[in-house]
Amino acid sequence: MWVMERFEEARRCFLQALRDLRAAGESLRTESYEWSSFQSQKAAEKAVKALGYALGRTSWGHSVTELLEGLRESLPEAGSYLRDSRELDRHYIPSRYPNAFESGYPALYYDVEAASRAVECARRIIDWVEGMLKRLGVKI
Repeated sequence: MWVMERFEEARRCFLQALRDLRAAGESLRTESYEWSSFQSQKAAEKAVKALGYALGRTSWGHSVTELLEGLRESLPEAGSYLRDSRELDRHYIPSRYPNAFESGYPALYYDVEAASRAVECARRIIDWVEGMLKRLGVKI
């Protein structure tokens, strides 16, 4: 029964990651670049947490980098996504809080290039997680 419960939790978390990635794309199209960057980070975070659940682990925190590092012992290929995760983690706070900058507000500091990179980083991580979940037998 435990396997079914953790696979269901992994599925639920991964499906939300897919929705978050779709929302990041929509925000990118509407030029809400700071929001797209944040949504990309959250999408990757939820996807990596889904993989952790499928492996029977409880995942805490919001750093995609730390979540991937936590998987490296059992899944060495997780290290291949650390560059993407570091890019995404840079957007967790500054994309939302004006006081993360000396002056102005987040929208002044984000552009199409930054948001596009974030979406692509999230997509690569999510694609890898999806393949791993399917290999483990999680139905998506």
